[in-house]
Amino acid sequence: MEKLMHVVPPEYAGNTFSQAWQNVGALDLPLMQRLWATWYAYFQNDSLATGLMIFCVHEIFYFGRCLPWMLIDVIPYFRRWKIQDQKIPSQREQWACLATVLLTHFTVELPQIWSFDWICGMFGLSASLEFPSFITICYQVAMFFIIEDAWHYWNHRALHWGPLYRWIHKMHHKYSAPFGLAAEYASPIEVMILGLGTIGPPIVWCYITKNLHLITVYVWVILRLFQAVDAHSGYEFPWSLHHFLPFWAGAEHHDEHHQFFIGNYASSFRWWDYVLDTNAGPKAKADRKFRAAQKAKKLQ
Repeated sequence: MEKLMHVVPPEYAGNTFSQAWQNVGALDLPLMQRLWATWYAYFQNDSLATGLMIFCVHEIFYFGRCLPWMLIDVIPYFRRWKIQDQKIPSQREQWACLATVLLTHFTVELPQIWSFDWICGMFGLSASLEFPSFITICYQVAMFFIIEDAWHYWNHRALHWGPLYRWIHKMHHKYSAPFGLAAEYASPIEVMILGLGTIGPPIVWCYITKNLHLITVYVWVILRLFQAVDAHSGYEFPWSLHHFLPFWAGAEHHDEHHQFFIGNYASSFRWWDYVLDTNAGPKAKADRKFRAAQKAKKLQ
């Protein structure tokens, strides 16, 4: 990785974060770049600073996004928008799920995060004070969403094959009515397989284009976490995103996957399930029966 200490000379380092903040102030940077430079100037170790930041971003935004859904679950007013309104997760279920997810984060995801920094560093991931434009961040994150969705669809579908389901994926289906915290409730092997869909696209993109900034990776990770948690929330609102973007999957799409155990394998978008006829739910089943009946009539 590009060493930030080459951008922020050692003389701007500080023994405390506030001291580093004051020292970096002499560079007259905009707020975000100043915070960025201060973080690296304080640690004086790029790998440690990057690894810790990615992990903190993951934990803060994952659990930060889960918290509103936990509160919504205990407020009766929102029950009208609960997809499976007879299945509200108990506090005991939520705490048990939390304990397992935390264990997975520290034993499985933390090593992945640290290896991501090391691998991308070899391929030229930028951590400079020159941030990419908003347009660059948007098109790169959009590309990551598309690639991850394809990876997730095919690997998730494979995990529903008998032996793989029993040995790996069954754990994630413990909750037939999902809730936010359950987004990353899965076996370590599944976390590694499907997690590669999140960390893999930036690695490949960086290797091919040599044009990727770490701040874009942070934006991607945050939005991917929001998508995963929201898809497991169990709530379908009139203002849910898929009402405005019909190809977006959302909670309704994934909730039916947990409810019926098959179909709706994609993560973010609906097009794979639509094209390959793996939509789940009563309506999709009725549509398939209707098409089969129509086809049978034509053959008579």
